[in-house]
Formats: sequence, C-alpha cells, structure tokens
Amino acid sequence: MRQGLVIVNTGNGKGKSTAAFGTLFRAWGRGMRVGVIQFIKAETGNWGEIRAARQLNIDWHAMGDGFTWESKDIDKSIEKIRRAWTFAQEQIVNGKFDLVILDEMTYAFHDGLLDVNEVVAWLKEHKPSELHIIITGRDAPPELIDYADMVTEMHEIKHPYTRGIKAQPGIEF
Repeated sequence: MRQGLVIVNTGNGKGKSTAAFGTLFRAWGRGMRVGVIQFIKAETGNWGEIRAARQLNIDWHAMGDGFTWESKDIDKSIEKIRRAWTFAQEQIVNGKFDLVILDEMTYAFHDGLLDVNEVVAWLKEHKPSELHIIITGRDAPPELIDYADMVTEMHEIKHPYTRGIKAQPGIEF
C-alpha cells in the first residue's frame, strides 16, 4: 500500500513550484490522479503550466488574484486565499486524487491569513494516509516543516533578473 507523503518545497530560490509540477507530471504519467490548487496565482492566469494541464485534462485551480502584497483590495485577496483553503480541504478528503499540490500556500501562513497550527492539525486528522500533498512557497514555517515527510529548500545563487533580464514565457511562466 502506498504511503502518502507531505512534501514541502520552500526557500528564496526559483523552482519550488516547478519541482512540484515535475512531480505532478511524473505521477500523471504513472496513471495517478493529480490536482493543483494555486493560492496566489490569479484565476485569470494563462501560464504555460495551466495550458499544459488543460491539454492533459489535469484538474487545475488558480484561485487567487495575484500577489497579495500588490493587492488593490486586500480583503478580497484574503477571502480568495481562505476560499482556496476550504476548496483544498474538500479536494483532500474527497478521494478524487492521489497527489494534490497546494501551490504558494506558505504565503498565507507568512501573511497570517491562515493559521499554520490549524492547517497542520486539520491535515493530521483528515489527510487520507495514501494521499501525497506537496506544499510550495517561501518561508515555510517551522510547524509545517516539522510535520512534513520531505522538505527541500531552494537557495538562489544567481538569477537573470538581477542582470535586468525579465521573466520569459516557457521558463518562468
């Protein structure tokens, strides 16, 4: 029987979501049922990974309104993040998936929009034992790191943005 893992990809370097999506596509290729819930990415987004997911019929939900720190209506942004967590809870317990990615969820902890202790307690009580969950984002709190089975921290060593090279389609979005 499969043992579901809780995996956290965190750190200040690029690649947290990218690594999670790589695992998602590997699982999909093995016939696993996979889904993504994005806490920050705007509902209207049309990034490369979303386009690929549509073509592969992967269950993908961008539920935010962009970067909360740039929000013009923070109350709306907070509501979207809390709605994403409620939706994630439903997806976690419904038995539809073998792997669920909670992309950019750690920002909700860092900004105090979700209580990490409540989320971890809920996961301990409700996460099916065979379900894999990957949580991504910078500054994963210690409580989440302690709960997780696997934690990878990405460190930025060099990034083209520091040399004035803007994000490019297919590489960063």
